[in-house]
Amino acid sequence: MKVAIIGGGAAGFFAAIAAKENYPDAQVVILEKTKKLLSKVKISGGGRCNVTNGCTSIKELVKAYPRGNKLLKKIFPTFNTKHTMDWFQSRNVPLVIQEDNCVFPTSQNSQSIIDCFLEESRRLGVQIETNKVVKALTPTTDGIKLTLGKTAHEFRTFDKVIVATGGSPKQQGLQWLADLGHQIELPVPSLFTFNMPHEDITELMGIVVEETKTSIQGTKLKSDGPLLITHWGMSGPSILKLSAFGARLLSECNYSFNVQVNWVNELNNALVAEKLSDIVKAHPNKLLTNYRPYLLPERLWHYLLKKSELPIHKKWAELGKKGLHKLVALLTNDSYEVKGKTTFKEEFVTCGGVSLESIHPKTMQSKVCPNLYFAGEVLDIDGITGGYNFQAAWTTAFIAAKLQ
Repeated sequence: MKVAIIGGGAAGFFAAIAAKENYPDAQVVILEKTKKLLSKVKISGGGRCNVTNGCTSIKELVKAYPRGNKLLKKIFPTFNTKHTMDWFQSRNVPLVIQEDNCVFPTSQNSQSIIDCFLEESRRLGVQIETNKVVKALTPTTDGIKLTLGKTAHEFRTFDKVIVATGGSPKQQGLQWLADLGHQIELPVPSLFTFNMPHEDITELMGIVVEETKTSIQGTKLKSDGPLLITHWGMSGPSILKLSAFGARLLSECNYSFNVQVNWVNELNNALVAEKLSDIVKAHPNKLLTNYRPYLLPERLWHYLLKKSELPIHKKWAELGKKGLHKLVALLTNDSYEVKGKTTFKEEFVTCGGVSLESIHPKTMQSKVCPNLYFAGEVLDIDGITGGYNFQAAWTTAFIAAKLQ
């Protein structure tokens, strides 16, 4: 039996290893179009590789996926975060779960994951071929014929093919799969930061507010978590989550919108007003600049006071009802104009790809091409930051490689 894995990334290697374990006597070949293997694994998590998430509740786990959650809910019982952690640790890659539930190799080095994949592939006899560009895929009575090569074409036939080519930023990159009859969901960026070229809050770059609530004005999109102010705008988990769940909507508005920020993570304005009133009573003679509510970063608090147009030398006792309401509004519903996006480091993620309507959910097999399977980001599945995208890759690869 001959099995081809198209793509030498995370899903590709995981599928190849699982396929070889399922079909010990099969010839399993990874076909990678470039010279580089596992390039996204290398840069993930700032070079540490966030392999999965510590969440073991499938009900909670699927909430991290704007697209693909229904399919993942069906297949996570077969292979989920717990299975992933066991898989790596049983192969001498100890893992550590951080406070935020992100899971990294104990070495804090993505090379540990890369070495594990390469060693397992070598041990099992998986063949790895680089600079192998798949130009076409043709179903035949003998199997699936792959046309390889940029100029001089090479033809090879396989009994089973798993497509694990990763996300394609342009629809053109998925045309060869559309030509077979697969439905393609338009690819657009996900997991990106917000550019704010006209907002002077960028002067506060480097400030992190640990607990915020954010939303996109005029939509139902909401998020929460840490927010990072950058020299170009805003980033951090709260913003990245908004970008993931709003990927299509924000693309449609050409990344021009307003983001609302609740700096104090409190939706009840009356409670915020009460908190400020208590400060007035307890510290009436302190200057506004010298007492920060909710322990906000000092530079941010001074910035918000300036934005509220309240005199910086005003005392809390002199705030008055009008000033108090102004601060409450700013703390709970601050607004910033977004004009554009920036990819989150090099960890780009694509929303879109092969529609889940075109595959059998329990097997990852194509509905239009027998013996053709899909794994990883080439599918219209993506999650928020935190190890979720790798988990979707491991799970779909494991399912695609199963004996059918």
